[in-house]
Amino acid sequence: MSSEKETFKPITSFEDSHEYQAFAAREKELAGDPDFVNPYFIPHDSALRATSMYAGQAVLNFGSYNYIAMSGDPQVNQAAIEAVEQYGTSASGSRLLAGEKTIHRELEQMIADWKQTEDAIVLVSGHATNVTFVGNFCGPNDLIVYDLLSHNSIAEGIRLSRSDARPFGHNNFKGLENILKNNRHKYEKVLIIIEGVYSMDGDIAPVPEFVRLKKDYGCLLMVDEAHSAGVIGDKGGGVDDYFGLAPGDIDIKMGTLSKALGTCGGYLAGSAKLIHYLRYNLPGFMFSVGLSPPLAAASMKAIELLRAEPERVQRLHHNIEFFSSEAKRLGFDMKLAKGTAILPILTGRDDLTLELSLRMLEAGIAVPPALYPAVPKNKGRLRFCVNSLHSDEDITLALETLRRLMDESDKTA
Repeated sequence: MSSEKETFKPITSFEDSHEYQAFAAREKELAGDPDFVNPYFIPHDSALRATSMYAGQAVLNFGSYNYIAMSGDPQVNQAAIEAVEQYGTSASGSRLLAGEKTIHRELEQMIADWKQTEDAIVLVSGHATNVTFVGNFCGPNDLIVYDLLSHNSIAEGIRLSRSDARPFGHNNFKGLENILKNNRHKYEKVLIIIEGVYSMDGDIAPVPEFVRLKKDYGCLLMVDEAHSAGVIGDKGGGVDDYFGLAPGDIDIKMGTLSKALGTCGGYLAGSAKLIHYLRYNLPGFMFSVGLSPPLAAASMKAIELLRAEPERVQRLHHNIEFFSSEAKRLGFDMKLAKGTAILPILTGRDDLTLELSLRMLEAGIAVPPALYPAVPKNKGRLRFCVNSLHSDEDITLALETLRRLMDESDKTA
């Protein structure tokens, strides 16, 4: 056999690359006709609360994850303003060197207390938090087992990892147990990764079953709480609150500052030894600028308000239940969604989903489409997110408008 390396035609312009050609073909397929309007990157020039400003007019907003209305809250805004006046707008350095601020450690201790752990560490992005942790925590003698519907950030971390990795069916703890029975003895560390609430389907993981398996088989359990912390549980405490878990049941609690807390960033909460290790060994923390001080201050105020004003979560829970009952009344398919602020309405064909999203916006209601590859092809959905400021009337208007538009589409199909 020849040992010569296969040769390829040089690509000297990016638009001739396979990646760009596939992307361009996908855009052309979605466009379909010259009247196509891109439903993405639509500017909303205000805080995304019950309403937002689009093209100079207020529209009902069901597209954001400002679940308990912390973004735009006057007290949260004021905390950020005061931090800018004291610290400026940037940490201006890696926290390992010049960028450490007292406010960073105060926020981390507040998160640790909220999440019932010994310590926590904050990073500048939720996505980057998963990528850097999952990509570096396990080594070549370890195994990562993860839910098939895990977020892209988890998948990217796994791809960068030096570890073996195996998926299990969505929320299928029995399938996970089969993997562990047959493979646990082959590895040093085994990291189980699940999400508290899944971002495309809006369903809650059966976390106690995964806690049981991690104890039975001597594994480590990581739960991504991006969409569960501040949302589920009577006090908005996330999966611990919702299921009544004990401290230590979950080894690594990952979360974001950008969802219920209304700012931006990510965090990891766990044992004091784990977090101390990460401060000196996690690339996405060590080699990145520290969290912006105004974001840290705003996050602290948001946690304070969440714990002091339980009516925020109570109102959110009312809206979740009311939306679900109205959707059922109007005959919508919500797939797996139950008990969370992510409430997708299945619409089917990708082109129909795009059309409905745009027609809803024309009617003064902003709700984004979720399409392939985020969901299976032609399993499109309008991904409604409710927040604590929506009224019953807002929800009914949105759903009845969608029902009318879908019925009209059926008649012209």
